[in-house]
Amino acid sequence: MTKRIALATSAAHPELHEHDLPLVDALRATGLTPVTEVWTDPSVDWSAYDAVLLRSVWDYHIRYDEFTEWLGLVDKAEVPVLNDSGLVRWNSDKRYLLELRERGVAIVPSQVAAGDCLREVVAGLDGQEIVIKPTVSATARHTIRGLAGSPELNQAMDDLPDTVYLVQPFQTEIQTDGEWSLMFVDGEFTHAVVKRPAAGDYRVQEEFGGYATLTEPSPAVLDGARAALVAAGSDPLYARVDGVVVNGRFLLMELELIEPYLFLPQSPEATEKLAAAVADRV
Repeated sequence: MTKRIALATSAAHPELHEHDLPLVDALRATGLTPVTEVWTDPSVDWSAYDAVLLRSVWDYHIRYDEFTEWLGLVDKAEVPVLNDSGLVRWNSDKRYLLELRERGVAIVPSQVAAGDCLREVVAGLDGQEIVIKPTVSATARHTIRGLAGSPELNQAMDDLPDTVYLVQPFQTEIQTDGEWSLMFVDGEFTHAVVKRPAAGDYRVQEEFGGYATLTEPSPAVLDGARAALVAAGSDPLYARVDGVVVNGRFLLMELELIEPYLFLPQSPEATEKLAAAVADRV
């Protein structure tokens, strides 16, 4: 029988985001039957599928408790999640960066702060340009940048919700040289882009005017990304490794293992490789 795979998406993209549409055709070409399902839809029978592939679930960080409960529901139905649900849970909180640092991965310097500790951490960085972001977040949600100790940043902090944050020095190289995103399928590098923010901004996401250019990484960049992926372990089906080059060294910013934009339209070969890898695992 043809194996059915659920492509989990959000209610905002019930037919998937357009960049994932080439993957649907590629999955069909492998003999699978892909079906798009909204992960928050209570009427979906996840046990009717042979696997669940996470794609446009870009609201998981907003409905985090619900998302982790949903993963438990799929696990209970004994349906494999791609990537593995345990790896997804680990990757859903950016504190994994500190674990990777302990495993020898070069990361953007990061401190974790919650509640009143946030202002204490920021006070210790007085005069430095910093970025504050929740440990559970995406698309720069509740992310602020400013000069530690300045009235402007203090006011911006007043508006932040009470949660756990990462505090990092701002990497000016993002504005001058861009942020790297390297894509991997079954541990093999497929393609990479350099993402740049709009003039005067620091956010590289398309929503804020950022743009990406297909670029061949240097051996140093590729080796740095591979080291981060190896340190994470668990043999992810797909991964996007985001980082910035500082003084010739690749520093990991994020390891995206849940629902990353994989820049598939820029690489038809990567799309086919991902579909084939899904078919091999189902």
